[in-house]
Amino acid sequence: MWWQKKKSVLVPPKKKVEVKPETWRRCQGCGANLYEKRLQENLWVCPRCQYHHRLTAKQRIAITLDEGSFQEEDANLKPADPLGFSALKSYKERVKEEQEKTGLADAAVAGRGTIEGFLVEVVVIDSYFLMGSMGSVLGEKVLRAAERAKNTHTPLLIFSASGGGARMHEGMFSLIQMAKTSVAISRLSESGVPYISVLTDPTMGGVAASFALQGDIIIAEPGALIGFTGPRVIEQTIRTKLPPGFQRSEFLFKLGGLDQVLPRREIRPFLARTLSLFEQQ
Repeated sequence: MWWQKKKSVLVPPKKKVEVKPETWRRCQGCGANLYEKRLQENLWVCPRCQYHHRLTAKQRIAITLDEGSFQEEDANLKPADPLGFSALKSYKERVKEEQEKTGLADAAVAGRGTIEGFLVEVVVIDSYFLMGSMGSVLGEKVLRAAERAKNTHTPLLIFSASGGGARMHEGMFSLIQMAKTSVAISRLSESGVPYISVLTDPTMGGVAASFALQGDIIIAEPGALIGFTGPRVIEQTIRTKLPPGFQRSEFLFKLGGLDQVLPRREIRPFLARTLSLFEQQ
């Protein structure tokens, strides 16, 4: 009968669509929500404001060198704990956490590869590992890369990305890396082998005060913070307001401190053209 209850039809519940948090990323420059895949296709440069997001060493190698050409060197070098440093946690614990987080042994990755067929010795600093601070391992990798470049007459390419200065956990062992790397670059220069330095955000402290600013050719990405001491510390020290854009790559370029400021997409073609000139000599 019509008044009898109809049999209920069971409708299976709709499956929840899980949206992975990494699908979207907020731009650190303009705050826009960006689709991560599109951002990656644009080499991690915001298509709206052109903000250059920081890259890991692996990402930098992938977008710079020819696919499959990179051969890592000195991968066995790992930080020691010469001072037995311990504050809230020991240096060994900090290093272990950073290694697990980044998959790197230390803040620098070194090796050799090709850019459009041109062989190059390369060192890439990763700011995600203790802010790219310079310890004994980073300095040793730069030294060994410079020596390999000198002995094989291969151009040296270094991507700097260090906001941590000298690594205080290693004390003087860290500070002497400035002198050590500077001497290595000077010897390379004396041998007539070219050295190209690429400064990315940030390039500060001991790295900036040594090998990063010793390049025969020095280029930088737009908006990169470059200097020894940060602008806030300088303002507090001299009690004077600094000019707009102080210590940014465009500011240094106007003052003659850099040879070029290039968008990320133009760096690989620029390097290839430059390496081709060296090979013709």
